[in-house]
Amino acid sequence: MADERLQAALSDATDRLRDRRAQAFAEFPEGERLRDRARQIKRHTIDTLDTQLSLLAERFEAVGGVVHWAEDAARAKEVILGLATERKAKLAVKSKSMTTEELGLADALSDAGITPLETDLGEYIIQIAGETPSHIIVPAIHKTFDDVADLLEEKHGTARCEEHQAITQEARDRLRSSFLEADLGISGVNFAVAETGSLVIVENEGNARLSTSLPRCHIAVMGMEKVVPDLEAVSVFLRILARSATGQKMSSYVSVITGPRRSGEEDGPDELHLVIVDNGRSKLLADRALRESLYCIRCGACLNICPVYRHAGGHAYGWVYPGPIGSVINPTLLGPERAAPLPFASSLCGACRDVCPVRINLPHLLLHQRDAVVRASSTARIPGRSGFKGWVERSLVRAYARVMRSERLYGRAGRLARGIGARFASGGRIRRAPGLGAWMSTRDFPEPPKKSFRERWEEK
Repeated sequence: MADERLQAALSDATDRLRDRRAQAFAEFPEGERLRDRARQIKRHTIDTLDTQLSLLAERFEAVGGVVHWAEDAARAKEVILGLATERKAKLAVKSKSMTTEELGLADALSDAGITPLETDLGEYIIQIAGETPSHIIVPAIHKTFDDVADLLEEKHGTARCEEHQAITQEARDRLRSSFLEADLGISGVNFAVAETGSLVIVENEGNARLSTSLPRCHIAVMGMEKVVPDLEAVSVFLRILARSATGQKMSSYVSVITGPRRSGEEDGPDELHLVIVDNGRSKLLADRALRESLYCIRCGACLNICPVYRHAGGHAYGWVYPGPIGSVINPTLLGPERAAPLPFASSLCGACRDVCPVRINLPHLLLHQRDAVVRASSTARIPGRSGFKGWVERSLVRAYARVMRSERLYGRAGRLARGIGARFASGGRIRRAPGLGAWMSTRDFPEPPKKSFRERWEEK
């Protein structure tokens, strides 16, 4: 938060995306109705997920593809590395995919002697910087124009770019020949259509279309929640996804891939593989409250509006899914031992729920995860939530709950708080208090009134 360049980059980008999203929906009378429809579709799909996935696998293989099931990241990487090894692959071009980031696929490919080349501009920038994405749709959102220009000058050894178009052109010059040389094309999936066995990929740069059509073998990787029933559902999501993500009416490229290249067709892969990944999603599905998080279509709107994300940035969340949606799903996908603090990193202002295109009640899910973390801390060792500190926190919360349930205790606590607060007040504010030094270093309180509202009311 003390990094002024990071704050400038985050503020500029999230402000722009947030304003564009607001304007896009203001000019789109159908928007609210489509959000309701999208939620209905997602709820139906997730409630019948086993059926939808079975139908998808059947139709996908009927049009010539091969389906692989992966219960966790290790199995998914084993499948993909096995396919790559069998084809003696040396170079894999990748289009943007948060699921492959979740799996740590790029490192696994590198360890196996296969060069993974990110072809989305933002992903390419952070790859050559040796960093990880900090946003779901804008991976290099934490970098300013000057950061990127300096990076390309250093890594490419070329003249420093002085305008945005020059950066795009330089990356394009570096990447274009790789699509022809690559042995594998690896992509994510925005939507997988159960009715037709089709994969839908949404993008703005055209790199995904090149990654999936030029190499002889295309491997698509998707979380199991990406399935949708039919193309009518896709038409609903396409109209709200781009508006929610970037404020566009429609993304520049929408690819609908139904099977590998057929006889007589000029482009497309000879082989098409689909890796369907669980990796903890079954736990979200099994939780009646948290299964709503599987409605997420990864637009990033909740990140752009979140006051915590906008100040802390994506890397502060410690994993590939930042912001409110990351704070909800990470404790389940990673386990509370690794992600316990995240549900507490929220003001619960509700702005994320208001902008979510499928109306996920993120504040409610955050409270649900907070409750789960507190319950788990009584039986498992969770950093910051176990031991003496955790016992003190739980004791204070129980005491608070008891006071709030008793009118008599509430009245006494109020008088006690007013008496103590008056001793530390200065100039109408309380800026310090014993035991709260760190907490109050960035906060203060108004001086409490001498009498409560009830006491003043009774005097009238």
